[in-house]
Amino acid sequence: VWTNANWLKSRFHFSFAEYYNPKNSSFGVLRVMNDDLVQPDRGFGTHPHANMEIATYVVNGSLTHKDSMGTEESLSRGSIQFMTAGTGVRHSEYNLDKSTPLRFIQMWIVPRTRSLQPNYGSMSGEQSPSRLNQWAHLVSDVKSTVLTPVKINQDVNIYVAEIAQGNTLALEIKASRQAYFLQIEGQSQIKNGSETVVLDQHEAAELYAGLRADENSLQLEVSANGDSTAHCLVVEMKQDGNGGRF
Repeated sequence: VWTNANWLKSRFHFSFAEYYNPKNSSFGVLRVMNDDLVQPDRGFGTHPHANMEIATYVVNGSLTHKDSMGTEESLSRGSIQFMTAGTGVRHSEYNLDKSTPLRFIQMWIVPRTRSLQPNYGSMSGEQSPSRLNQWAHLVSDVKSTVLTPVKINQDVNIYVAEIAQGNTLALEIKASRQAYFLQIEGQSQIKNGSETVVLDQHEAAELYAGLRADENSLQLEVSANGDSTAHCLVVEMKQDGNGGRF
Protein backbone atom coordinates (compact mmCIF):
# COMPACT_ATOMS: atom_id res chain seq x y z
CA VAL A 1 0.00 0.00 0.00
CA TRP A 2 1.37 3.41 -0.97
CA THR A 3 1.79 5.97 1.81
CA ASN A 4 3.57 9.30 2.05
CA ALA A 5 6.31 7.60 4.02
CA ASN A 6 6.42 4.62 1.68
CA TRP A 7 6.48 6.21 -1.78
CA LEU A 8 9.45 4.28 -3.17
CA LYS A 9 10.08 0.56 -3.46
CA SER A 10 13.65 -0.22 -4.50
CA ARG A 11 15.55 -3.41 -5.20
CA PHE A 12 19.30 -2.84 -4.86
CA HIS A 13 21.44 -5.33 -6.78
CA PHE A 14 24.63 -3.99 -5.18
CA SER A 15 25.56 -2.29 -1.93
CA PHE A 16 23.64 0.99 -1.87
CA ALA A 17 22.00 3.33 0.66
CA GLU A 18 20.64 1.33 3.61
CA TYR A 19 21.75 -1.95 1.99
CA TYR A 20 25.43 -2.21 2.95
CA ASN A 21 27.40 -5.23 1.80
CA PRO A 22 31.12 -4.81 1.04
CA LYS A 23 31.13 -8.30 -0.50
CA ASN A 24 28.56 -7.17 -3.08
CA SER A 25 29.66 -3.66 -4.01
CA SER A 26 29.82 -3.90 -7.82
CA PHE A 27 30.09 -6.12 -10.87
CA GLY A 28 33.10 -4.99 -12.87
CA VAL A 29 32.49 -1.32 -13.72
CA LEU A 30 28.76 -1.67 -12.95
CA ARG A 31 28.61 0.03 -9.56
CA VAL A 32 24.83 0.37 -9.13
CA MET A 33 21.75 -1.32 -10.50
CA ASN A 34 18.57 -0.20 -8.78
CA ASP A 35 15.10 -1.41 -9.74
CA ASP A 36 12.85 1.46 -8.59
CA LEU A 37 9.06 1.60 -8.31
CA VAL A 38 7.80 5.13 -7.63
CA GLN A 39 4.25 5.88 -6.53
CA PRO A 40 2.12 8.34 -8.54
CA ASP A 41 2.85 12.05 -8.10
CA ARG A 42 6.12 11.47 -6.21
CA GLY A 43 9.80 11.27 -7.04
CA PHE A 44 13.41 12.14 -6.31
CA GLY A 45 14.03 15.83 -5.62
CA THR A 46 17.03 17.67 -7.03
CA HIS A 47 20.27 15.97 -5.99
CA PRO A 48 23.90 15.93 -7.20
CA HIS A 49 26.06 13.39 -9.05
CA ALA A 50 29.69 13.44 -10.18
CA ASN A 51 32.14 11.16 -11.99
CA MET A 52 29.63 8.52 -12.99
CA GLU A 53 27.91 7.37 -16.20
CA ILE A 54 24.22 6.94 -15.37
CA ALA A 55 21.92 4.99 -17.69
CA THR A 56 18.20 4.60 -17.00
CA TYR A 57 15.77 2.23 -18.71
CA VAL A 58 12.05 2.92 -18.27
CA VAL A 59 9.97 -0.22 -17.72
CA ASN A 60 6.51 1.22 -17.06
CA GLY A 61 4.97 4.63 -16.53
CA SER A 62 6.50 8.01 -17.35
CA LEU A 63 9.80 9.36 -15.97
CA THR A 64 10.20 13.15 -15.93
CA HIS A 65 13.83 14.29 -15.78
CA LYS A 66 15.10 17.83 -15.14
CA ASP A 67 18.75 18.81 -14.68
CA SER A 68 21.17 21.69 -14.18
CA MET A 69 22.22 21.51 -17.86
CA GLY A 70 18.76 22.79 -18.84
CA THR A 71 17.29 19.47 -19.91
CA GLU A 72 13.68 18.65 -19.10
CA GLU A 73 11.71 15.79 -20.66
CA SER A 74 9.40 12.86 -19.92
CA LEU A 75 10.14 9.32 -21.11
CA SER A 76 7.86 6.27 -21.25
CA ARG A 77 8.20 2.47 -21.54
CA GLY A 78 11.22 1.26 -23.48
CA SER A 79 13.03 4.61 -23.33
CA ILE A 80 16.72 4.87 -22.49
CA GLN A 81 18.50 7.92 -21.11
CA PHE A 82 22.03 8.64 -20.00
CA MET A 83 23.84 11.28 -18.02
CA THR A 84 27.58 11.83 -17.84
CA ALA A 85 27.85 13.38 -14.38
CA GLY A 86 31.53 14.23 -14.81
CA THR A 87 32.57 17.41 -13.00
CA GLY A 88 29.13 17.65 -11.43
CA VAL A 89 25.44 17.85 -12.29
CA ARG A 90 22.18 18.17 -10.37
CA HIS A 91 18.93 16.57 -11.46
CA SER A 92 15.50 15.42 -10.34
CA GLU A 93 13.41 12.40 -11.36
CA TYR A 94 9.63 12.40 -10.91
CA ASN A 95 6.53 10.41 -11.64
CA LEU A 96 4.07 13.20 -12.43
CA ASP A 97 1.21 10.85 -13.31
CA LYS A 98 -1.60 11.02 -10.76
CA SER A 99 -2.58 7.34 -10.93
CA THR A 100 0.09 5.15 -12.59
CA PRO A 101 3.23 3.94 -10.79
CA LEU A 102 6.61 4.40 -12.48
CA ARG A 103 9.18 1.62 -12.70
CA PHE A 104 12.69 2.09 -14.04
CA ILE A 105 16.09 0.40 -13.92
CA GLN A 106 18.95 2.76 -13.10
CA MET A 107 22.57 1.77 -13.66
CA TRP A 108 25.66 3.63 -12.51
CA ILE A 109 28.81 2.81 -14.46
CA VAL A 110 32.29 3.95 -13.44
CA PRO A 111 33.76 5.98 -16.35
CA ARG A 112 37.25 5.39 -17.69
CA THR A 113 38.08 9.06 -17.04
CA ARG A 114 37.16 11.42 -14.21
CA SER A 115 36.18 15.10 -14.47
CA LEU A 116 34.41 14.76 -17.82
CA GLN A 117 32.17 17.49 -19.22
CA PRO A 118 28.58 16.80 -18.03
CA ASN A 119 26.31 15.54 -20.78
CA TYR A 120 22.78 14.18 -21.26
CA GLY A 121 21.01 12.22 -23.95
CA SER A 122 18.04 9.92 -24.49
CA MET A 123 15.88 8.03 -26.96
CA SER A 124 12.17 7.42 -26.50
CA GLY A 125 10.76 3.93 -26.53
CA GLU A 126 8.88 4.69 -29.75
CA GLN A 127 12.17 5.59 -31.51
CA SER A 128 14.38 2.90 -29.96
CA PRO A 129 15.36 -0.24 -31.93
CA SER A 130 12.80 -3.03 -31.84
CA ARG A 131 13.30 -5.36 -28.87
CA LEU A 132 10.59 -7.90 -29.77
CA ASN A 133 12.26 -11.30 -30.18
CA GLN A 134 15.66 -9.68 -30.74
CA TRP A 135 18.36 -7.95 -28.76
CA ALA A 136 18.07 -4.17 -29.03
CA HIS A 137 21.54 -2.64 -28.57
CA LEU A 138 20.80 0.54 -26.60
CA VAL A 139 24.14 1.55 -25.09
CA SER A 140 27.75 1.31 -26.28
CA ASP A 141 31.18 2.86 -25.75
CA VAL A 142 31.90 6.32 -27.19
CA LYS A 143 35.05 4.74 -28.66
CA SER A 144 33.04 2.11 -30.53
CA THR A 145 31.90 2.57 -34.13
CA VAL A 146 28.66 0.71 -33.38
CA LEU A 147 25.59 2.93 -33.74
CA THR A 148 23.42 2.92 -30.61
CA PRO A 149 20.92 5.41 -29.11
CA VAL A 150 23.23 6.05 -26.15
CA LYS A 151 27.02 6.38 -25.95
CA ILE A 152 28.90 6.32 -22.63
CA ASN A 153 32.49 6.77 -21.54
CA GLN A 154 33.23 3.13 -20.73
CA ASP A 155 33.64 -0.23 -22.48
CA VAL A 156 30.07 -1.34 -21.73
CA ASN A 157 27.16 -2.52 -23.87
CA ILE A 158 23.53 -2.69 -22.76
CA TYR A 159 20.93 -4.80 -24.56
CA VAL A 160 17.22 -5.41 -23.94
CA ALA A 161 14.77 -7.90 -25.43
CA GLU A 162 11.16 -8.95 -25.02
CA ILE A 163 10.99 -12.64 -25.92
CA ALA A 164 7.58 -14.09 -26.72
CA GLN A 165 6.66 -17.69 -26.05
CA GLY A 166 8.16 -20.12 -28.53
CA ASN A 167 11.13 -17.87 -29.37
CA THR A 168 14.79 -18.33 -28.47
CA LEU A 169 17.57 -15.75 -28.72
CA ALA A 170 21.29 -16.48 -28.89
CA LEU A 171 23.43 -14.58 -26.39
CA GLU A 172 27.21 -14.64 -26.79
CA ILE A 173 29.62 -13.45 -24.11
CA LYS A 174 33.00 -13.24 -25.78
CA ALA A 175 36.26 -14.38 -24.21
CA SER A 176 37.57 -12.08 -21.44
CA ARG A 177 34.10 -10.46 -21.16
CA GLN A 178 31.34 -10.71 -18.56
CA ALA A 179 27.68 -9.71 -18.32
CA TYR A 180 25.00 -9.01 -15.73
CA PHE A 181 21.62 -10.41 -16.81
CA LEU A 182 18.44 -8.95 -15.28
CA GLN A 183 15.00 -10.50 -15.62
CA ILE A 184 12.85 -7.36 -15.79
CA GLU A 185 9.48 -9.02 -16.40
CA GLY A 186 8.22 -12.53 -16.90
CA GLN A 187 10.41 -15.60 -16.65
CA SER A 188 13.28 -16.74 -18.84
CA GLN A 189 15.25 -19.91 -19.35
CA ILE A 190 18.99 -19.57 -19.98
CA LYS A 191 20.64 -22.61 -21.50
CA ASN A 192 24.38 -23.24 -21.58
CA GLY A 193 24.88 -26.61 -23.23
CA SER A 194 23.25 -29.17 -20.95
CA GLU A 195 22.92 -26.69 -18.08
CA THR A 196 19.72 -24.68 -17.71
CA VAL A 197 18.86 -21.85 -15.32
CA VAL A 198 15.40 -20.30 -14.90
CA LEU A 199 15.11 -16.68 -13.78
CA ASP A 200 11.93 -15.13 -12.37
CA GLN A 201 11.04 -11.44 -12.47
CA HIS A 202 13.58 -9.30 -10.54
CA GLU A 203 16.20 -12.09 -10.45
CA ALA A 204 19.64 -11.73 -12.02
CA ALA A 205 22.59 -13.82 -13.16
CA GLU A 206 26.31 -13.14 -13.50
CA LEU A 207 27.73 -14.49 -16.76
CA TYR A 208 31.44 -15.05 -17.43
CA ALA A 209 33.32 -16.24 -20.49
CA GLY A 210 36.88 -17.56 -20.39
CA LEU A 211 39.34 -15.01 -19.08
CA ARG A 212 42.01 -15.54 -21.74
CA ALA A 213 41.47 -14.15 -25.22
CA ASP A 214 42.20 -17.56 -26.75
CA GLU A 215 39.51 -19.28 -24.68
CA ASN A 216 36.01 -20.02 -25.95
CA SER A 217 33.19 -17.52 -25.70
CA LEU A 218 30.09 -18.32 -23.68
CA GLN A 219 27.30 -19.39 -26.04
CA LEU A 220 23.86 -19.14 -24.42
CA GLU A 221 20.27 -19.62 -25.52
CA VAL A 222 17.61 -17.46 -23.87
CA SER A 223 13.91 -18.24 -24.20
CA ALA A 224 10.64 -17.26 -22.55
CA ASN A 225 9.50 -19.62 -19.81
CA GLY A 226 5.93 -19.73 -18.54
CA ASP A 227 2.90 -17.93 -19.92
CA SER A 228 4.21 -14.38 -20.37
CA THR A 229 6.78 -12.56 -22.47
CA ALA A 230 10.30 -12.51 -21.01
CA HIS A 231 11.63 -8.95 -20.72
CA CYS A 232 15.40 -9.11 -20.23
CA LEU A 233 18.29 -6.65 -19.84
CA VAL A 234 21.99 -7.44 -20.28
CA VAL A 235 24.92 -5.23 -19.21
CA GLU A 236 28.08 -6.55 -20.93
CA MET A 237 31.65 -5.43 -20.22
CA LYS A 238 35.31 -6.39 -20.05
CA GLN A 239 36.35 -8.67 -17.20
CA ASP A 240 38.59 -6.82 -14.75
CA GLY A 241 38.75 -9.21 -11.80
CA ASN A 242 36.59 -6.95 -9.63
CA GLY A 243 33.06 -7.31 -8.39
CA GLY A 244 30.83 -10.30 -8.16
CA ARG A 245 29.72 -11.90 -4.92
CA PHE A 246 32.69 -13.30 -3.05
